[in-house]
Amino acid sequence: MNKPAGLPVHAGPRGGLCVEDWFPLLSRRADGPWLVHRLDADTAGCLAIALRKQPLVAMQQAFANHTARKTYWAIVRNGPKEETGRIDLPLVRENTPTGWHMRPDPKSAGGGKNAATTLWRVLGRSRDLCWLELTLLSGRTHQARVHCAAMGWPIVGDSLYGTADARGLHLLAQGLSLPLEPAITVTAPPPPPMQAALRACGWEPSEP
Repeated sequence: MNKPAGLPVHAGPRGGLCVEDWFPLLSRRADGPWLVHRLDADTAGCLAIALRKQPLVAMQQAFANHTARKTYWAIVRNGPKEETGRIDLPLVRENTPTGWHMRPDPKSAGGGKNAATTLWRVLGRSRDLCWLELTLLSGRTHQARVHCAAMGWPIVGDSLYGTADARGLHLLAQGLSLPLEPAITVTAPPPPPMQAALRACGWEPSEP
């Protein structure tokens, strides 16, 4: 499904609607559907849901062995000087009196369970913004957001790791490829609040 920004995937302590509230409309089976993976509430885009147990197991295995491919589009401030690159920066969850967040943990030996790797590629630029394609080789919570912020290019609208914006978080789960039989490859269009910044960086609506 193409999840809208602002909709959590599962119920949280604050209540309100979530993706799982629509599961009864997707299947009348005794068990399922199931979320295969998760997206931040503020992130729009591709989200995989399994209606049956067999594809659930196959998709979970694909994510576990890194044969599933997730690509994101992000509009960041400033941006890298190079055109492509790789971020290897372990991440760890940190709890505070006001909540929790993820933070870089460069002291993790070899990364271990905290390892996080993001490949990035510049797709376009404007005077003070940069349009990036991010490929997550690991699926840590808030990985794209923390990695971009740690590099000095916070994602526009990231109120947790950067600066809030009235148009919201400019992060889109743009593509998802799953090595099933037959293989599944889907893309999601940019949400309207993100399109003005994309256009400033050279995006045209006809682009996939």
